[in-house]
Amino acid sequence: MAVSPLGMPRRIVTVPGVYAPQHDTHLLMRALARENISPGTRVLELGTGSGALAVHAARLGARVTAVDISHRAVLCARVNAALHRSRITVRYRDLSALDAEQYDMVLSNPPYVPSPTARPPLRGRARAWDGGPDGRAVVDRVCATAATVLRPGGTLLMVHSKMCGDQTTIDVLARARLDAEVIDRELIPLGPVLRSRLPWLRDQGLLDDSGQDKEELVVIRARYI
Repeated sequence: MAVSPLGMPRRIVTVPGVYAPQHDTHLLMRALARENISPGTRVLELGTGSGALAVHAARLGARVTAVDISHRAVLCARVNAALHRSRITVRYRDLSALDAEQYDMVLSNPPYVPSPTARPPLRGRARAWDGGPDGRAVVDRVCATAATVLRPGGTLLMVHSKMCGDQTTIDVLARARLDAEVIDRELIPLGPVLRSRLPWLRDQGLLDDSGQDKEELVVIRARYI
């Protein structure tokens, strides 16, 4: 299987409405590569999108279950699993309807872009990135879900924008008995969605008025105590 220097499978199929692998995907893959993944490691990916991260985890030897609330994403992830001959279980699931199973690791690149709308959209392309006014509508749900599906000693790896509040995430996870820290950071140019919201983001104090043209992404690692 062809891979990029960071381990990203090169041949990943995406369709309109499904989040294509980007900087945040690469960051999470880089973090995953530092973990002790063995053939028996059970991994759950929350919000799999194209399935690129699930394929990467399976390539490292993990037994992967991937879920998403988008039918297109589920189909896309299944296609990519087949293309890479990866044994991945892909299910159409909401975070509130997961099976009662426990995992060694949870991975998530949730929708985290702050948006002017009160709630994340229920359909359409923006569902892949909009996270409500503070960007935390899905991030907080991932934190809560991880605490219910991780076995003792299990690990959560999640990426999101610093605009969501990395310390807030650490505090939320601590209340759920997960010991969390930021293990990676990277500044990236603002994408088209954030650029289209610059006046609103500045009004909310999420970006400064000094011509800031980059966004900081953070990778959170949390261990279930």
